[in-house]
Amino acid sequence: MTASDTTLHPDYAALAAAPVCTDPYTHIVVPNFIRKEDLARLFAAMPDISAGGSFPPFALTLSPLVHALVEELEGPKLRQLIAEKLNLNLDNAPSMLTMRGRTREKDGRIHTDSLAKRVTILLYLNPSGETWEKQEGCLRLLRGPHDIEDYTKEVQPVDGTLLIFPNGPTTWHGHRQFVGQRYTIQLNYMTEDARARSELRRHQLSAMAKKFSLPGLVR
Repeated sequence: MTASDTTLHPDYAALAAAPVCTDPYTHIVVPNFIRKEDLARLFAAMPDISAGGSFPPFALTLSPLVHALVEELEGPKLRQLIAEKLNLNLDNAPSMLTMRGRTREKDGRIHTDSLAKRVTILLYLNPSGETWEKQEGCLRLLRGPHDIEDYTKEVQPVDGTLLIFPNGPTTWHGHRQFVGQRYTIQLNYMTEDARARSELRRHQLSAMAKKFSLPGLVR
């Protein structure tokens, strides 16, 4: 792979122009944040994650292209744009990035994210197709905690779509049950308090355990 093959150009202009929606809570959706011309080689370069759950990049064997994407997502440009769009000061917010490759029966249940997470950013890296058109595994932004069908927006996890929302006690979301391959990169900007530090420590310990106790998990 040449140097040019590891170059990605996320569509920051599309993010800057995307509307900030407020129903059922503040969120931004950016289709093709990863440009169409980059999708095929990125799909092919994703790590073969054979287990459910979330994994930090250092627990996986990443291709140069995926490593370049992780560095881009953790960089200052995305942080600045999101801060401007949401009118937040994220200058000193710790960040936490994880990857998922498979969804299990228990995944997707209605939930809100930990209050240690100020902002949740989800980047979906699956080819569009019949599975998602059937609404299986498509993330729903929900009006409340009781009914997966009570949603205002459904986001197919495909083709480099970016979903962003500031976290809160009523940011309910989930998806209909889906078992199978479903690639997601999740980036969180965290609070700057003891609760966030504790969650980051737990995350790091869990990642180390996954890396060293599950040989053969990734290629």
